Amino acid sequence: MTESKSITEQHSCDILIIGAGAAGLSLALKLAPHAKVNVLSKGKLSEGSTFYAQGGVAAVFSDTDSIDSHVEDTLIAGAGLCDEEAVRFTVSNAKESMQWLIDTGVDFDTELDADGNTQFHLTREGGHSHRRILHAADATGKEIEDTLLGAVKKHKNITLMEGFNAIDLITSRKLNLPANRVLGAYVWNRTAERVETINAHFVTLATGGASKVYQYTSNPDVSSGDGIALAWRSGCRIANMEFNQFHPTCLFHADAKNFLLTEALRGEGAHLLRPDGTRFMPDFDERGELAPRDIVARAIDYEMKRLGADCMYLDISHKPKEFIIKHFPTIYRRCLLLGIDIAHQPMPIVPAAHYTCGGVMIDHHGQTDIDGLYAIGEVTYTGLHGANRMASNSLLECIVYAHASAKDIINRLPFYQTRKLATIPAWDDSRVENSDEEVVIQHNWHELRLFMWDYVGIVRTDKRLERALRRVQMLQQEIDEYYSNFKVGNNLLELRNLVQVAELIIRSAMLRKESRGLHYNLDYPEQLDNPKPTILCPQND
Repeated sequence: MTESKSITEQHSCDILIIGAGAAGLSLALKLAPHAKVNVLSKGKLSEGSTFYAQGGVAAVFSDTDSIDSHVEDTLIAGAGLCDEEAVRFTVSNAKESMQWLIDTGVDFDTELDADGNTQFHLTREGGHSHRRILHAADATGKEIEDTLLGAVKKHKNITLMEGFNAIDLITSRKLNLPANRVLGAYVWNRTAERVETINAHFVTLATGGASKVYQYTSNPDVSSGDGIALAWRSGCRIANMEFNQFHPTCLFHADAKNFLLTEALRGEGAHLLRPDGTRFMPDFDERGELAPRDIVARAIDYEMKRLGADCMYLDISHKPKEFIIKHFPTIYRRCLLLGIDIAHQPMPIVPAAHYTCGGVMIDHHGQTDIDGLYAIGEVTYTGLHGANRMASNSLLECIVYAHASAKDIINRLPFYQTRKLATIPAWDDSRVENSDEEVVIQHNWHELRLFMWDYVGIVRTDKRLERALRRVQMLQQEIDEYYSNFKVGNNLLELRNLVQVAELIIRSAMLRKESRGLHYNLDYPEQLDNPKPTILCPQND
C-alpha cells in the first residue's frame, strides 16, 4: 500500500494477541512476565464465547477415571477423524492446565466426599464415560473469563485494546520482502472510526469460531470467523471446515436470543421429549440423551421435520427443585423470567450452530504455516475434535494450547527482542469514500446466513451445496467490489470474513464424499474406510 496523506496511529509490542477469550487471556498472562503484550478485543471484553460457556472443562481429577479413558471417549466422539497424538497431548496436559486456572483464582464447584473431605464436584456430559467435568454451577465460562480478565488488568505488561477489529495481517510476503513472516496487523478502531497499525514480533489468533455464518446460533455476535479468514488470506492452510457442531439444545423462545441450555442438564438426567411428552432419543441411540452431539442434533432435527414441529422439549422437572436451582441457577432464573419454570415444565428447544471444529492448521506449539503467527482455541484445527467435538473439550483446548504456545514464544523471544520491528506502511484510504448504501451489507448478511442454514446445515446434499457455492461466489464478488470502493467499518469487515469462511465450509463439505460426525450428506450416507482431514491450501487456488 502507498502511504496515506493522513497520519495513521501506530502501536508496537512484542506479541499481539487478537482475541480476548480464555485462550487469548491465558496466553497473555503466561507471556506478560517476559514481554510487552497487546490484547485486541473486537467488542466488549465480556462478549466472547468463553463468557457464555455454561458446561465446564473436561479433565481427569477422579481416581476412578484415567487419561486413557478420556482419550478413548474423545476418539469415539470424533468419529474416526481425531489425531490421536493431539488428543493425548491435550488430555495429558489437562490436569496441569486446570490447576493453573485454579491457582489463578477460578472457583470450580466442590462437594464433601463420604469422609467429609472437600473435593471437586465433577459432572458428566455426552460422550464421556466418567464424571470428569469441572464446572462453576452452570456459568463456568463466565467464572473463567472474569478471573482471567481480573488477573490481566493487574499486569503492567499487558495492554487491553477494546473495540478493535483486525482487518488484515501484515506479512513480509505482502510487502514483497523475503520469506513469509508476520509483522503485525491493520486494525479498525471502532470508537475513533479509523484504521491503525500494530507492529509485533509475534501475532497470535485467538478469535474463536465462525458460527455466526448460520441463521441460528448459540454464539455471541462476535463469532464471525475473523481469524480463519485472516489466516487464509495470509496463506495458511485450513482444515475440516465442514464439521460445524450444532448444539442440540438452544432455548426456543422469541425473547431468548442465543441462550444455550447446557449439556450438563442431560448429564444430570434431563430427558428430550416430543410435543406429546414421549422420549425419542432411545429410538436413535442406546446412549439416549448422552449420545454425542451430532447424533442428538440430527435426532431432534429429524423429529421436528417428521412431525412438522417448531421445536422439541428438554425436561428435568422430575428432579427435586432444590437440585435444579443448585446446579443450574442461571438457567433456572433466565427461564423463569421468560415464564418457564423448569422445575415444573419442560423447556422448548431447537438445535443451533455452536462450535467450529475445523480451522487454521497448527502444530502442538500453536504455530501456523507463517513464521511468527500462532493460533489457539476454536479458531484452530489441532486434530483434537475430529469430526465431532466432545462436550467440554473446547475450553480445555484453549488453555492447553495457550500454555504450549507461550513456552514456544518465550523460547524464541530473546532473538527477536534484540531486533527492530519492521516498518509497516500506513493504511491508504485516499481513494475510497463513505458508503451511502449500508442496506447492501445488511441484505447480503441476511442472505448469507439464511442459505447457509438451509443448504449447509445439519443435513446436506450435493445439490444444496452447489447452490450454496454459487450464491456465496456472487456475494464475494459484490463484497469485494464494495470493500474496494468504500471505507471499512465493523459490519463490512465481519461480512467480508463470514463470506470467506462460508466458502471454505462449502468447499470442504463438497470434498467429503461420505457422512461422518457433524457432516451428514444424504447423497453419501455411508462412511469411507480410511477417512482423512479435509485440507484446503490457498496457494493452490
